[in-house]
Amino acid sequence: MGLALGLIMIMGLLGLIVVRGLAVFWIKPVASIVLRSNGGEGTGTEERIAGQIVQRQIKADAGHRNDAEETREEEWQLFVANKDVFGISYRFIDAADVQSTDYPDDLIMVERIASGRIIGRPVRLELGDGTTVDAGTAGFNRALSANLKETNERRDEIERIEKDKIGSINRRLEDLRLKERRLSENQGAYAGRSAEIASQRKDLEQKYAVLAEEARALRDLQEKDHFVYRLESGQERRIPTGQLVDFTYPNKLGFFGRLGEFFIGLGRFLSEDPREANTEGGIFPAIFGTFAMTLIMSVAVMPFGVIAAIYLREYARQGPMVRAVRISVNNLAGVPSIVFGVFGLGFFVYLVGGTIDSVFFADRLPTPTYGTGGIMWASLTLALLTLPVVIVATEEALSAVSRGTREASLACGASKWQTIQRIVLPASAPGILTGLILAMARGAGEVAPLMLVGVVKLAPTLPINLVPPFVHLDRKFMHLGFHIFDLGFQSPDAEAAKPMVFATTLLLILLVVVLNLGAILIRNHLRRKYAAGTF
Repeated sequence: MGLALGLIMIMGLLGLIVVRGLAVFWIKPVASIVLRSNGGEGTGTEERIAGQIVQRQIKADAGHRNDAEETREEEWQLFVANKDVFGISYRFIDAADVQSTDYPDDLIMVERIASGRIIGRPVRLELGDGTTVDAGTAGFNRALSANLKETNERRDEIERIEKDKIGSINRRLEDLRLKERRLSENQGAYAGRSAEIASQRKDLEQKYAVLAEEARALRDLQEKDHFVYRLESGQERRIPTGQLVDFTYPNKLGFFGRLGEFFIGLGRFLSEDPREANTEGGIFPAIFGTFAMTLIMSVAVMPFGVIAAIYLREYARQGPMVRAVRISVNNLAGVPSIVFGVFGLGFFVYLVGGTIDSVFFADRLPTPTYGTGGIMWASLTLALLTLPVVIVATEEALSAVSRGTREASLACGASKWQTIQRIVLPASAPGILTGLILAMARGAGEVAPLMLVGVVKLAPTLPINLVPPFVHLDRKFMHLGFHIFDLGFQSPDAEAAKPMVFATTLLLILLVVVLNLGAILIRNHLRRKYAAGTF
């Protein structure tokens, strides 16, 4: 009964996460609501708002209580968008104040780069050449789609210029600065190379100016066309199309139309960078950072854990000292993760990283290179955190290999190390991988240690990319677990963050499952291959 109850709770929680996480990408119809702003039958003034009805719930209205009962009234939560107008994206209204609800086809929802989405009625498209396309004309949607496609391509080109080309020039300028700083310590060498360095710097600065002007011209083009829309309150607003991403008419969509938009939204969520304090856009950097950190952690923890287990099981003389070591290893598994984070900050970041900076990167000081948080220190910290799991699992796997198999190997003339290397380790590989699976599952979901040793709210560049040396272990990174914490507890708009919390949680669970499934498949293959070694 206890097992069944536990499974039901787990499946219920996973079901809630799946439903709420996938609902983020399903477009709901947009309602046009007329309500009384100050209540009272026939006395209130009408107010018009448009929004998606997120949920309907019963609230306890303390203002209508009497001695015998408490009146319970219904309230609606609306996603009204237009954060720059209302200051918030969500609003609660009393169902009793609603006079009418309609779903007109001309309500449009527009996704933009900043300030969240727009909900309103399109009025016209003002082009830079002075022409306008009214919303009532047949070619309005086609013209707006073409315009947004052009502005999105232009935005990608701006990002490519600023992030790749100008970024490369900035790195080369920084290298020249460091080279000049090193040479300045030797006046003779500096005198002979100063003209060359000055020439290279001038050439790079000229290229920088050309690229900056090109990016500036593209940004000016982003501001030439404007989209005009009207809120349900009647207020008209005007916004450059360069700030828009995409648009849709939610009330015109059928089932398959919503399904198509669902997959488009899901694809953007998986492939784009976050925007608007992480409440809009995608989470690709967090996915990549979590995956890369887990792999580096696994590569770091496996050799140390296996070597330690082999020594304790096969070579160490059993006695009080070995028993004390085993007790210590088992106790390490119960140490709070934040303690490992403090240790990683003090040992890896300040001691090891600071020493590396003073020896190999002295010319960059006082700006730290490895003496600050990064993906390498985060991975090593989590490797220490999960090391007891790997050691215990490996010891159990080594002890499961039968004594007869060992003796047969030794009788054939193999040495002890040859027996361990060619007989014991292959036969115990499934058990070792079980320990790795448990370590990966725990390490991928840890957040507290990472907050001290390298994870950040937003990382502009990935720790692994196409820029030499390709693997940048000193860089900070994003993590799905910290992303969930940031959305749930530090977001300035809590209601807007809730949907993203469920979507990111679902993705983190799926990522852990995928990593574990890969390790499980390898373990099962090895288990079938060396099945005879365990008898």
